[in-house]
Amino acid sequence: MEVFYIATTNLNIRTDKEIKDQAEKIFNELGLNMTTAVNMFLRTVIREHGIPFELKLDAPNNITATAIEEGRKMMKDPSSPRYSSMDALKDAFNV
Repeated sequence: MEVFYIATTNLNIRTDKEIKDQAEKIFNELGLNMTTAVNMFLRTVIREHGIPFELKLDAPNNITATAIEEGRKMMKDPSSPRYSSMDALKDAFNV
């Protein structure tokens, strides 16, 4: 009978206590401990050759950013039209 030993190593990380506690609570509900959850994450990184979720900045695209800026300018301009309801706004577009 052959016996295989898997070499293990320690991984020390620092995180906020509240984050750790919240994650640990969820892992426990799933029947996992922190070590198993972290190993699952690391194995998924290896399998997918990257972070297993989308990383992106919470920033609007150029069109949305332009519209936001235009809206801010309009809100500061007292001569900009104001509408009291969606129906009034829709009526303004039916010129």
